[in-house]
Amino acid sequence: MKKVNISIAYEEEKYAALTMYLAQKGMNLETELTAALDSLYAKQVPPAVRDFVSQRISSEQKKEKKKQDKQRTDSA
Repeated sequence: MKKVNISIAYEEEKYAALTMYLAQKGMNLETELTAALDSLYAKQVPPAVRDFVSQRISSEQKKEKKKQDKQRTDSA
């Protein structure tokens, strides 16, 4: 599944404080932001569209797995 990188501007001091306190709790910013994006996605994207996207992702993952399995078989 292809992923996209998102870049945002944020106050340096706030970022430093946030990453420091997340680290103290054994958490990381990327994981927390991903969870926040998933929540926003679930809230804003209609269920029918989410189902369609989920099916496309699943289909793409199956194709990638078949491709990897074939490469392993061919190289053996």
